[in-house]
Formats: sequence, structure tokens, C-alpha cells
Amino acid sequence: MAFSYNEFLQLLGLYFWPFVRIGAMLSVLPIYGINSVSPQTRIILTLFITLVVAPNLALPPAVDPFTWQGVLFLIQQVLIGLAMGTVFLIVFQAFVMAGHLIAMGMGLAFAQMVDPGTGVNAPIVSQYFTIIVTLLFLAMNGHLLMIQVVVDSFEYLPVGVHFLTQSSLRDLVEFGAYMFSAGVLIALPAITALLLINVAFGVVTRAAPALNIFAVGFPVTLLVGLVMLALTTPVVLPHLQELVHRSVDLISSFRLVAG
Repeated sequence: MAFSYNEFLQLLGLYFWPFVRIGAMLSVLPIYGINSVSPQTRIILTLFITLVVAPNLALPPAVDPFTWQGVLFLIQQVLIGLAMGTVFLIVFQAFVMAGHLIAMGMGLAFAQMVDPGTGVNAPIVSQYFTIIVTLLFLAMNGHLLMIQVVVDSFEYLPVGVHFLTQSSLRDLVEFGAYMFSAGVLIALPAITALLLINVAFGVVTRAAPALNIFAVGFPVTLLVGLVMLALTTPVVLPHLQELVHRSVDLISSFRLVAG
């Protein structure tokens, strides 16, 4: 049986291009791409996922990876993978933003620790939301959903030299902007309660300037903030489900420039 060079390139691309896209996505995903997961682990995981899903994909064009066209194919897969991973990253960062806002109102903005996901300092309230959201996301099989999304993307984002359309990039940027409004919406009850407490302290300070309001102000705001955190935690799941639903719809709407 004859086995031509073009058939060899197609067979190579059937595994290589999905490996690149899946690897690029896993490198920035909230769970798979955290600093505590070593690059070797991500590479092995990417390899196993590729070996499972590649036989079910359509054969890509016969392109030599070491040509200029192959470089364009490589860039396309990397950009698509990073775009999809960034969408899910924005979902988690919305809760980090909510934690920042609540921590500022509670007076805990100075209490920071290193975020294991990003490697930067974040308030402990943001860490609290990150842990809760991660556990809920795993309970919802979100880690499997992210893999399913990147596998399904090969149907409407085929391997080629074309990149995402301007409308797709604009939707991605708008979803990034939505992260801030979603964070405010999540933290709104706690922010409102803490704002009322601070206004009340301001009125008391104005009425009795000699009263050392700062001696009791911080413990009260801290206590109210903890109470509001306890009341806000049950609504984290509905917000997470809404954000995940929006992220999946956004990725499904990605399209490439027509050839």
C-alpha cells in the first residue's frame, strides 16, 4: 500500500495542530494553567487529550510545519487556544475583582497573600472567592467542559491560515470589560452594607468630633464584612453558572476570517 508524503503530512497535522491548540489553552486556564501545575504535567495532559480526540477530527490540510504556511498554521492554533483560555480566565477573575472590592470596604486590602494561580499578591477575600469558585467549578465538571469546548472548536474553527474575525475579537474584549461589571454585581450587597456603615460613622464623627471613631470603626466594618461574606457565598453559584454559560456561548460564536 502506497503512503504518499501528503498523506504523511495530514496524519502528522491531525495530531500536531490539536496538540498546539489544546496546549495553548491549557497554559492559561484557571485550573490547568496555575503555577502549581508544572509544565511537564501540562504537556503530558495535553498529549493524552490529543491522542484521545484527534482520531475523531477531520483531516487537516497537508502542510509542512517547517514552511511559512506551517508557521501561520501554528500561530493560528496558538492564538485560538489562548483566546479560549482567556475567556475562562476572565470568569475566575470576576470573582477576584469582587474580592478586591469587598476587601477595600472591610479594610482588609492590606491583608494579602500570593495567589497560587497567578503568582501575584491578592487580598485574602479574593483568595476566599477563588477557593469557593474553584471547588464549585470542579463540582460542576467545569474542567471537563473546558476540554469539551476546545475539542468542539475544531468544527467551527478549522485548522488553516485564517484568524479570528474582528467581531470575534471585539466580543472577547467586551467580555473582558464585562468582568468588571460582573465583579461589582457579585460584591454589590457587601459594598452597599459597608458603605452605609461608613456613612454612619461619618455622621457620628461630624456630630461628635472628639469621639475616637477609628477605635470602633475597624472592628465594626470587619464584622459587618464577614457577615456579608457569609450572606454572599450562597449566591456565588448562580453567578458562576451565568458566567460559564456566557463564556461557552462566546467561544461558540468565534468565527474565522472567510478565505
